[in-house]
Amino acid sequence: MFHPSASLAARLRTGLAVALMGASLAACSAADRLANVGKPPPLNPIENPASQPGYKPVTMPMPAPEQVVYQPNSLWRSGSRAFFKDQRASRVGDILTVNIDITDRARVNNSTTRTRSNSEDANVGALLGYESALGKILPEAVDPDNLAEFGSDSSSQGTGTVNRREEVTLTVAAVVSQVLPNGNLVIEGRQEVRVNFEVRELLIAGVVRPEDISATNTIQHTQIAEARVSYGGRGQLTDVQQPRYGQQVYDIIMPF
Repeated sequence: MFHPSASLAARLRTGLAVALMGASLAACSAADRLANVGKPPPLNPIENPASQPGYKPVTMPMPAPEQVVYQPNSLWRSGSRAFFKDQRASRVGDILTVNIDITDRARVNNSTTRTRSNSEDANVGALLGYESALGKILPEAVDPDNLAEFGSDSSSQGTGTVNRREEVTLTVAAVVSQVLPNGNLVIEGRQEVRVNFEVRELLIAGVVRPEDISATNTIQHTQIAEARVSYGGRGQLTDVQQPRYGQQVYDIIMPF
């Protein structure tokens, strides 16, 4: 025989066990924090990153391997870094520094006003002898001389203002990912900085000429063709600044 009181008691015991487990975990965390009151946060020990769980080796674009040819009585070998050799980025896998200094200002004002009015009248003096029949069908008397009348009015007014000012000053390293047939270099760089629970992401990509790379192996963002610069982030602050998904969907599907 089923007893409701026994089922209720089992649920209460399960809930009590879960509550006690959560309280014990919170107590352990609080005890650890209380033990470090007045002390700076400890730093993680230096360890071999390759031995950490979940470690994955980095795969980057690399230049094609060069065949080593040994010459008798020669002190030089192919692929070696020479003292007088140009050290600027020129091959796949080389690294160069990109200086980004963007100061962008834009101001646009648009105003649009539109009004339309339309009116049409139609009369039928004779309708194949069915004028009297229409009077019997319709509840009110029918005047053939004023049988149809149409009218429409529409108006729209729009105002738009854009006042934008952006300033971005950054320095990021990029990797040569491809060498085009004409000698130009395709570069791409990514930088991520995490502060508390917010991650800032910087992306730079484009095509550069080897001649524009300075002697210090740097290049300005204004010298990058097809430049793609992205500066954003993800985390708690970004989530708060974005409208909720329901509001975004509502704004897309609503026609008015």
